[in-house]
Amino acid sequence: MKKLSLNNLILPVLLLLGIGSSMAAEVNLKPFVLASKGTGTVAEKAEQAKAALVSAGFSVVGDYSPYQDAEILIVTDDELKQNAAASEHGGFGAIQRVAITKSGDEVQVSYTNPVYMANVYRMKGDLSNVSAQLGTALGRMEEFGSEKGMTASQARKYHYMFGMEYFDEPSLLAEYPSYEEAVQSVDAKLSANKNGVSKVYRVDIPGKQESVFGVALKAPTDADKYMDDRYIMSEIDFKDVKSTAHLPYEVLVSGNKVYALYARFRIAINFPDLSMMGKHSFMNIMKTPDAIRDALQKTVQK
Repeated sequence: MKKLSLNNLILPVLLLLGIGSSMAAEVNLKPFVLASKGTGTVAEKAEQAKAALVSAGFSVVGDYSPYQDAEILIVTDDELKQNAAASEHGGFGAIQRVAITKSGDEVQVSYTNPVYMANVYRMKGDLSNVSAQLGTALGRMEEFGSEKGMTASQARKYHYMFGMEYFDEPSLLAEYPSYEEAVQSVDAKLSANKNGVSKVYRVDIPGKQESVFGVALKAPTDADKYMDDRYIMSEIDFKDVKSTAHLPYEVLVSGNKVYALYARFRIAINFPDLSMMGKHSFMNIMKTPDAIRDALQKTVQK
């Protein structure tokens, strides 16, 4: 019988460990986390969520009710902002969104999945600590928003389909002489609530000439419906567990330039399973990407 050496014994163990590590790295991520669901009112659950978030160390920087029976809390903390500062266009990932939505007879509390967001926004850190904090504060029943989800590597290079935009291909909305002039002007223009575009929050990224604004989109007329938050969500957020935390949209001031993620990317990252054609499909909101870009550009241009 051949004598087994220590190396003969160690090698299979190391291979098994390597396989295990590889499998762990390939965990599929989904856009949202369902924290809880049950009886109550949206107002009650929103107040409870706000208190829990503050106790967990988050700052609530915005509050948005896009339509009846839905409220969204926008939160940030030092880790989120520091990670944003270390990442290219990281301001897009400087916040997390917590939604309280009535669906049928139950009220759902859900939030954006920080690890998923960190990867689709190509951030330096994976925000796993932020994910744990949100889970402790609000609960964590399941991830949702995609049947299969995506691995971290898939999320970092995601686009909906051939010819459509990636994360690093945002829309350039405006350009100013300086960051200071850009951020002051954009803040004032969004606060003026024109063109159906209004300010929900602002977060400045520390040590960096970058600020992210959350914007509410409400169509001034029926002809403008394709840029309207309520209309868009009525077409795409049709499942029993609601993806309300998709909202609100963002505008990013980075240096002297003003950007927004193009909607074919920004919508697709939160609704990656949405079909191209048929009922509740991208075809029904085909005019939305340009409508959003045009409304934002018209609002923030110099």
